Amino acid sequence: MPYMTGFIDDVEKGLFLRKFDVPFWALAHVFGKNPMYWFCMEQSLGRNSIVCTTLKKSEDLPKHVAADEKHSRILGNKVYVATTSANGCILGASVAENAGEKALTTAYGIFKEETQCINPKYKPETVNTDGWKATQNAWNTIFSGIIIINCFLHIYIKIRDRAKMKYKDHFFQAAEKLWDCYRSQTKASFSQRLRRLHEWATKTAAPEVIKVPISKLHKNIAKFSRAYDFPGAHRTSNMIDRLMQRMHQHLLSTQYFHGSLAAAELSIRGWVLINNFTPSNPWTIKKHDGLRCSAERINKFRYHENWLQNLLTSASLQGKQSLPPNPL
Repeated sequence: MPYMTGFIDDVEKGLFLRKFDVPFWALAHVFGKNPMYWFCMEQSLGRNSIVCTTLKKSEDLPKHVAADEKHSRILGNKVYVATTSANGCILGASVAENAGEKALTTAYGIFKEETQCINPKYKPETVNTDGWKATQNAWNTIFSGIIIINCFLHIYIKIRDRAKMKYKDHFFQAAEKLWDCYRSQTKASFSQRLRRLHEWATKTAAPEVIKVPISKLHKNIAKFSRAYDFPGAHRTSNMIDRLMQRMHQHLLSTQYFHGSLAAAELSIRGWVLINNFTPSNPWTIKKHDGLRCSAERINKFRYHENWLQNLLTSASLQGKQSLPPNPL
């Protein structure tokens, strides 16, 4: 028994450091074994259902989600990690070979497959995405009738990246008016302010890098304003962007993926579960009344004080909610 306790402690500490992208060779140097041992430990976590491991009750399945793709590479070839998030957790991460509709439908479809184990009738009400048509078509295919909400933040970012340095005065005027639109309390107010913004952009001497995005925003006003019909829906991609910044740092530190598509899939899924279950910093834990990680904050409980044992208990039966039927 003391041996098992020591074993769990070493593995727990080693995998905790993977949250901060400590390389496998460094874990082997500190805790023993070899780099491949720690690589396989992380990959083994990726075999579990992300949704069913992280969420335990049907009522905790999110009504509103956000989706985006993280650009990455496998041995130099470009791939895309189709990422789904809600409630401060990554609930879906699957590697697509390209950014086409078919590949993204398959990648995002894994999120749906995993939710069906908790509730076969589950369908989120809304999904926030950027303007990439293939992503939106994929979600419409996976969840027929889902409401697609365009990310307001991406309009601002597009203008900022092209105009902030070269057209500083016009940029600050446009930015102030944009966020004034965003702060509207009602759909009618939002639409009215957006029309005024479009009139300003049309009549002023603002450059095309400002006028064109505002014109597109005005043209697609329905895709931005429909969020007002769904309280709690994500109007911007802030939440998923923060989570994907961690993913970006992780992929950058590992120099992206090395090996097969299947190995890349297991790697990113294992990393996601580590991030959903490892403790936050002490100040965040205190802020959330002792709930230590994203998974605990959704479920409002934990199985075990040790975060890894909590994860492994949550992932029993690979995270699925019920045993398969007995053979006849």
